[in-house]
Amino acid sequence: MTIEAAGLVEQFKRPDRVGHVSKVIKKKKLLRRKVRIQLKRPAINNVVSRTLQELFDSCKHVFKGPGNVPCASDVQKLCHILDGMNPEDVGLSKDLHFFKPKSEIEGTPRVTSATICKCDNFELCIFFLPANAVIPLHNHPQMTVFSKLLLGTMHIKAYDWIDSPKSDQLMSHSKLGLAKLKADTTFTAPCDTSVLYPTSGGNIHQFTAITPCAVLDVIGPPYSKDDGRDCSYYRETETPCDVLLDNEELTKVKGLGGCYRWLEEIEIPKESEMDGIEYMGPQIINSTS
Repeated sequence: MTIEAAGLVEQFKRPDRVGHVSKVIKKKKLLRRKVRIQLKRPAINNVVSRTLQELFDSCKHVFKGPGNVPCASDVQKLCHILDGMNPEDVGLSKDLHFFKPKSEIEGTPRVTSATICKCDNFELCIFFLPANAVIPLHNHPQMTVFSKLLLGTMHIKAYDWIDSPKSDQLMSHSKLGLAKLKADTTFTAPCDTSVLYPTSGGNIHQFTAITPCAVLDVIGPPYSKDDGRDCSYYRETETPCDVLLDNEELTKVKGLGGCYRWLEEIEIPKESEMDGIEYMGPQIINSTS
């Protein structure tokens, strides 16, 4: 049974609903905006997804805490599980029209998120993006992140910082740093899982929904301001590389090949604020044995 609102979530009565609006994830005070998502009712109460359970159990083994990056074989193992996942594994139905557009919505649509589970070492969460919604350019400090596009078509732009004395000096004083473009690509589900690492793989990225999208993220370790893993946001500048680099550093950068941009850290953008819904899809059994 749906509720009418400006954004896009379909809610169902307990216990057979996948999500309902519970809070707004924000750092600035902003009025809550309801959303409507179409979700599939589990066939039975407390249904367990075998694939989701396998993902959870593997994450308990792979993520060993802050400062630990999964080895290549563990990355391959998680990618194999995620590549085989489909929307039904988290209670979504690809047969439904996921986000129904509303002509009265003005500006950039809001993103909604649901946390499947979270512990000290990792977090599993889903992001729901209506068409044209954006998760602005942001970083993942000290994290390894697996992203699996479950539904829709999405454009991803991603950067990595360039290790340069001049760039490091500018970043520390002016919040400006040189980054190399790692991805500027459109993906359509089903597609392979993307992986980013603490210093490579496109650690700074932006999601833009071409059509309504659902993305499953595996994040290890989770964001934690107290532990120095707070999220920072950036904007691309038009400053040419050769303006701020000396000849030696410019020669080094050109020798690496690829495309480069100066990124500037900015205040938390309005578009980064999300509506939070409680995850009520297939359950996970957290066995201590």
